Amino acid sequence: MSKEQSNHLKEITLQITGMSCAACANRIEKALNKMQGVESAAVNLALETATVEFNPSEVSVSDLIGRIEKLGYGARVKETEAADDREREIRKQLIKFIVAAFLSLPLLWTMAAHFPFMSFIYMPHVLMNPWVQMAFATPVQFIIGWQFYKGAYKALKNGGANMDVLVALGTSSAYFYSLYQTIKALNTGMHPNLYFETSAVLITLILLGKWFEAKAKGRSSEAIKKLMGLQAKQARVIRDGAEKEIPLEEVVVGDILLVKPGEKIPVDGEVIEGAGAVDESMLTGESIPADKTVGSAVFGSTINKNGFIKMKATKVGRDTALAQIIKAVEDAQSSKAPIQRLADQISGIFVPIVVAIALITFAAWIFFVAPGEVAQALEAMISVLVIACPCALGLATPTSIMAGTGRAAEYGILFKGGEYLEQTHQLDTVVVDKTGTVTKGEPALTDVITAEGKEEETFLSFIGSVEKQSEHPLAQAIVEGIEGRGIALWEAREFEAIPGMGVKGIVEGKEVLVGNRKFMQAHRIDIGEASSQMERLEEKGKTAMLASIGGEYAGLVAVSDTLKESSKRAIQRLKDMGIEVIMLTGDNERTAKAIGEEVGVDHVIAEVLPEQKAEEIRKLQKAGKKVAMVGDGINDAPALAVADIGMAIGTGTDVAMEAADVTLMRGDLNSIADAILMSRKTMRNIKQNLFWAFAYNTIGIPVAAAGFLAPWVAGAAMAFSSVSVVLNALRLQRVKLNH
Repeated sequence: MSKEQSNHLKEITLQITGMSCAACANRIEKALNKMQGVESAAVNLALETATVEFNPSEVSVSDLIGRIEKLGYGARVKETEAADDREREIRKQLIKFIVAAFLSLPLLWTMAAHFPFMSFIYMPHVLMNPWVQMAFATPVQFIIGWQFYKGAYKALKNGGANMDVLVALGTSSAYFYSLYQTIKALNTGMHPNLYFETSAVLITLILLGKWFEAKAKGRSSEAIKKLMGLQAKQARVIRDGAEKEIPLEEVVVGDILLVKPGEKIPVDGEVIEGAGAVDESMLTGESIPADKTVGSAVFGSTINKNGFIKMKATKVGRDTALAQIIKAVEDAQSSKAPIQRLADQISGIFVPIVVAIALITFAAWIFFVAPGEVAQALEAMISVLVIACPCALGLATPTSIMAGTGRAAEYGILFKGGEYLEQTHQLDTVVVDKTGTVTKGEPALTDVITAEGKEEETFLSFIGSVEKQSEHPLAQAIVEGIEGRGIALWEAREFEAIPGMGVKGIVEGKEVLVGNRKFMQAHRIDIGEASSQMERLEEKGKTAMLASIGGEYAGLVAVSDTLKESSKRAIQRLKDMGIEVIMLTGDNERTAKAIGEEVGVDHVIAEVLPEQKAEEIRKLQKAGKKVAMVGDGINDAPALAVADIGMAIGTGTDVAMEAADVTLMRGDLNSIADAILMSRKTMRNIKQNLFWAFAYNTIGIPVAAAGFLAPWVAGAAMAFSSVSVVLNALRLQRVKLNH
């Protein structure tokens, strides 16, 4: 496919109804992928969705929906998480189960009475009447169980077979054999061998399993619900000069919004008036509120803790940061991990093989094991048909992917797809960028060296008072550092900033200068030994500034990028996990190595140009390593794209996040170890699910064929297998990632 073609592709998610097992999902997926104009289609049984990438000039959305409907399933464009639809489906399954259980209970009673150890149970004689039993079984078989006939007919009509075929075949065999025995008894007067309870109890147990499954599926998308629950419902907007409250959906780009203390910020925007401290922990993980003033960016769903803010909306609806996070989680949950292909391939041929085994079982019993005993042969065949349902196989991978990506999102780790969640556990090397990744990417006051006889606090008061008037980032870093030490600042008069030189002003009647060597020379200030001190600091990658007070050299201050508090601990965690950590930076070697030693990185590659970063990643890959690149800037984008797994720090640029496979929203290096750990736990969970799904059928089919399982026991085991797989996957939602 050419780049030009790929640019015209569109992606859509369809909500599908009527799928009963992995074979259904597999059939829809195959049919969609064969359509002209469809680039790729992935059907997710757990989410009941199809994600289709297609060329709108060749195929329309209605064509896609029409193809799915032709297969016998329902389809519509998925717009939001259909919580109401899912609740309705759960309620519908529960009502069906209750009615089926009510009608099946008398039949179960008659079956229990046949066991010698249950002979003490009172049995009303009327329940032993074949016509009464048929009256209880018929509504269960043909009204409540109609969904299985409908699903089986649609599947067979389209040349396939699914779980509905197995259930319809199994229960119909029991029901119609019992009906035959009832009619035969009219002529012979002999007591018939009835299996009405088998068909009714089977359908009831399958419905119970489907209800449990629907409930569990609802829980597996809790992460999306939690994220959507963070959104504000209303916004206070100024329109036509008046203040009014409107629904969030009606906010448009350019609207002027008012946010009072304690309220949620409705959409992404920019502060145009006022100031406040905003709790952004849902995005960044930082518990300390971020100070916002005029010009600051604010994000929807964060909370204005104090101060009144007037803001201009810049991103609304699907463009907001939270909406993008929700989309990333939905995309990851809808995508397929490579490990799922194995289950898909098996489920595609599974049902026809099971039907064949069931027929062979019937023939073996009636001709060899118990010649002429139709009842025993039928029981064994029904048990094989029922226990072999491929539901557990189809649910094994997607439910784990849903639970794993959802839980990771709660920790601020966004996987772009299931394949990245799978590949992350294979990593053995992590390459980290320095600026903004290992370090904060923001200047901070690091060194203060005063001239002989000068008192540090007074020195800092003078220079801080002048720098406070400057808007330069380095000046702001100096002021923050001074105020952080609890030092009071004075009023500065006659402030002047000289570009490329420094700043000056009058403080407490004295002229204060802060700037570079040229600035001092221009004002004939003798800096003495400060020049060599300045060089030493510059060798460490720091920016030093000289200061004079009242015409005399008074000292110097240095600012530099500082380490994130979590970097050292995070790198140690990675090393403890057996992962090699490499730092890759464009900074000079001496500075890079000093920082590398400080955080515990053993291997540092310095003085690398942005375009060379990707080449360094390729070298590591050629050496047989599985490499993750972690970065935050535009210059990291090529390396992020080349790496086996690209991880973008969420506090970085949009370009970096676009190029990455995983976004670490919290800007904390601990998230790298968390992402790998989550991947490892999810893959372990998937393998457990697949093992038990295969084991169930591998053990269950021969046992059923040998006649050791009554059909109702086989039905219970089949229902339990699906529910157990989903419940095992849901354990991932309780995973705790310890920093």
